[in-house]
Amino acid sequence: MADAIRLGRMTDTMEEGFLADLTIKVGDKIKAGDTLAEVETDKATLPLESYYTGTVLHLAAKKGDTLKIGDLIAVVGKEGEDFSALLKQTADSGQHTTVNTAAVDSGSKQEEVKSEIRNQKSEITITEPASSDRIKASPLARTIAKEKGIDLTKVHGSGEDGRITKRDLENVSTSSNKTSTPAFVGKENSRDVRVSQMRKTIAKRLSESKNGAPHFYLTMDINMDNAVSIRTQLNTILPSKVSFNDIVIKAVALALRQNPNVNCSWLGDTIRYYDHIHIGVAVAVEDGLLVPVVKFADGKTISQISTEVKALAEKATSKKLLPQEMEGNTFTISNLGMFGIEEFTAIINPPDACILAVGAIRQEPSVINGEIRVANKMKVTLSSDHRVVDGSTGAKFLQSLKQGLENPVGLLL
Repeated sequence: MADAIRLGRMTDTMEEGFLADLTIKVGDKIKAGDTLAEVETDKATLPLESYYTGTVLHLAAKKGDTLKIGDLIAVVGKEGEDFSALLKQTADSGQHTTVNTAAVDSGSKQEEVKSEIRNQKSEITITEPASSDRIKASPLARTIAKEKGIDLTKVHGSGEDGRITKRDLENVSTSSNKTSTPAFVGKENSRDVRVSQMRKTIAKRLSESKNGAPHFYLTMDINMDNAVSIRTQLNTILPSKVSFNDIVIKAVALALRQNPNVNCSWLGDTIRYYDHIHIGVAVAVEDGLLVPVVKFADGKTISQISTEVKALAEKATSKKLLPQEMEGNTFTISNLGMFGIEEFTAIINPPDACILAVGAIRQEPSVINGEIRVANKMKVTLSSDHRVVDGSTGAKFLQSLKQGLENPVGLLL
């Protein structure tokens, strides 16, 4: 009996997938475990493996298709086996299938040729000699141009359908030889880009978060002088360089340990408080944003956090993050300081109740112990879900975070 290869749920939030590549064709021999396609999901591009062994009898999808969960991709079975009943069952369920692939391919090629001919025709331009009679200009504009010796073929009209008006001639300079400087003519252009599965999911989840969770924001300025000093010392003795973000992750983890009411999720009828601390770290990639998770961050050293974040960020940019490496976050950090952004607010990353936006470290005059001196300052903004986190709860968390970053020796213990 022939078997159907369908699109399964490859991540916990996946609703549809984009066939970035399809590596099989009708007649191919495959076995269980073979990679059949590359599927772009909401989080990463993942390989689709076969559960069956046999011959590819039919393809119901092609490279570039966007499929729903459960949609048919291919039929596998014994060579020459009848699979019409399987296709009928699929058609009855409402999914479109390609019954005659040869005819469709042929028709597609014919349509491509016709489209190419149309495109070539549309690109052909006919140049005709300019004539003052064919130029669109108001009678007054023609009179002014004649009196001043202005060549209307070199004037860009701002009126309807490019008609030249008196206003267009007011700033046109003339010379003794009756010539004028041609006006600059620009060309409007745009391009449409397919929305990736990742960007669709980002749009959906953040819209739901912003519209569903009542956000409020708390901003605090933190003196980073001691953090700057301790980072310099760490980087002289550690084999791998530590970033300020690594120090912030550790400080956030310990502040969460001191303020467990921030480490939670709103579930509607219940509030879930987490005893473990898993921190999501927002990483910008080509198609949008990925949030790999540093698990049990409070129990790891700054050096361990640094090594793990580097590895996760590298996998994120190369689209090799596994779904389990992006799940389980109880709190999220978004750091735009490396881009020179001093202050911003972030949208909560579900299912978290809070997200911390971290700005750039800047130098500015400050009053310290009664003296004015230059200090390293950093602004952080906590976005909180007011359904579960109150203002005082968020403020106490920021106080703990400030204490940890301004006295970073405690982060090393």
